[in-house]
Amino acid sequence: MTEKVKNLIVGCGLSGMTAAAELAARGERVLIVDRREHIGGNIFDARDGQTGITVHRYGPHVFHTNDEKVWNYLSRFTDWHYFMYRVKALIDGREVNIPFNLDSLHRVFGRKTAETLEEKLVCRFGFNRRVPIGELKNADDADLRFLGQYVYEKVFAGYTAKQWGMSLAELDASVGERVPVYTGRDDRYFHDKYQAVPDRGYTAMSARMLDNPLIEVRLATDFRDVRGKISYERLFYSGAVDEYFDYEFGRLPYRSAEIVFVTRDCEYAQSGPQINYPENYDFTRSVEYKYYLDERSDKTVVSYEYPQAFAEGKNERFYPVPRAENEALYRHYADRAAALQNVYFFGRLGDYRYYNMDEAVRRALDLIEGVK
Repeated sequence: MTEKVKNLIVGCGLSGMTAAAELAARGERVLIVDRREHIGGNIFDARDGQTGITVHRYGPHVFHTNDEKVWNYLSRFTDWHYFMYRVKALIDGREVNIPFNLDSLHRVFGRKTAETLEEKLVCRFGFNRRVPIGELKNADDADLRFLGQYVYEKVFAGYTAKQWGMSLAELDASVGERVPVYTGRDDRYFHDKYQAVPDRGYTAMSARMLDNPLIEVRLATDFRDVRGKISYERLFYSGAVDEYFDYEFGRLPYRSAEIVFVTRDCEYAQSGPQINYPENYDFTRSVEYKYYLDERSDKTVVSYEYPQAFAEGKNERFYPVPRAENEALYRHYADRAAALQNVYFFGRLGDYRYYNMDEAVRRALDLIEGVK
């Protein structure tokens, strides 16, 4: 016998949970299914049993936004631990601020060279400005061109080759050209107005988003297994759009990662929450999680992230691969999706777009608001 529901949501990540919470808030029943055994999708976190430290199981997540509507919306489900994210990269054997800024100049260059570059940057672009390295690489000044090429090669090229498993030449040119140099000393990774981590973790926030008697959650439930067994008035699909159509036009490429967690017998193992490795090792970054909520323990947990291609059944889809041919393939699926009635695709996988957390929430809010 076919089960009947009003709203079926596929995917219990941030996009799906936002859609479920909004539909329930206006009095509609929702069934949300997810093939994983936990809520929250890639923002899922949990306490490490040995240290008590809250660990992000799918890599680090720091919420940041300038979208006040999204900030206020999520604030209904959590209090915040305010947290300004700071990232460093190991360049020529030194830890350097990322994004590259004026202090970074003085870490990697001699005093005279650093002072010359600082003066030229500030005179040309002003103080505390964001300058894409593409603009520096094409500058009419040889020193600025040198700096643009240096940052491109030392900060971005090696990291990107590991991250995407291909050379920069194989990716959309815009990927590299947007990498910024900051003409100031602000060492924060994000410059958004709002920056924080849920004070009890993302999983606790997720549970509050789903805490409504009109929302039913079924985990360890693959949509492919229940398709045809559940009828719905509307389907909100935040899974992979190519999978929904049984890969009719081919598979959309994704990158994933193996994340290796290591418990270390020391209070802190590194100088900050995240260190990138553009030139050294096979992993792209190491992350120390006790920094995020300022948790105390005489031990610490560090993760090492080894990028790899997505393989179904082996890992998770993390990042759509930014290439023109992939966008063209996605457009075939988008056209098929647009022809369906009462089926809505959204989220990172449904839209084949990289969304920051605030963008994922905004996309879901706008989608539900537009659905009559």
